[in-house]
Amino acid sequence: MKRIVIFASGSGTNAENLIKFFRDKDHASVVLVLTNNPHAMVLDRCKQLQISALSFNKTAFTKTNDVLNILKATQPDLIILAGFLWKFPEFILNQFPNKVINVHPALLPKFGGKGMYGMHVHEAVVANNETETGITIHYVNEHYDEGAIIFQAKCEVSPKDSAEDVATKIHQLEMEHFPKVVEKLLLNTN
Repeated sequence: MKRIVIFASGSGTNAENLIKFFRDKDHASVVLVLTNNPHAMVLDRCKQLQISALSFNKTAFTKTNDVLNILKATQPDLIILAGFLWKFPEFILNQFPNKVINVHPALLPKFGGKGMYGMHVHEAVVANNETETGITIHYVNEHYDEGAIIFQAKCEVSPKDSAEDVATKIHQLEMEHFPKVVEKLLLNTN
């Protein structure tokens, strides 16, 4: 059974979608959710879904081995960043090579980098008069949104679309594709 750990910072809709997708699978399951926000709604979702969840602070993540030790003890086959807003420390990435992935709400390399998340991305897409946008699922490296691309899905942006309209379209792409791409990755790894 492949083991998935999810990192999230906010409401946790992607985390919930992944948990539910893998709940009845016999080859993989979400075993732990970690958050940097002790008030994140993802903690409530995990409680309802009976999934272990922990919150941690910046020191535990970047200055000590606290989070790393939790990961080592959990032995994940894949670490998924689902709306996780902090940069992943290189010393943790080094312990889990090619095992940390992220979903980004744009077609990278466009609209990536520090500060480009959530509505900031959608507002930039609309302000730039883009005709399409989408999601990018990619490996995480030491730079924001620069890891190797695993998968992209596109959607149209009409001239009338607001940032909220774009957010809705992106959310639909995430809900549809993210669990399937994760499953494919897990099935293709030994």
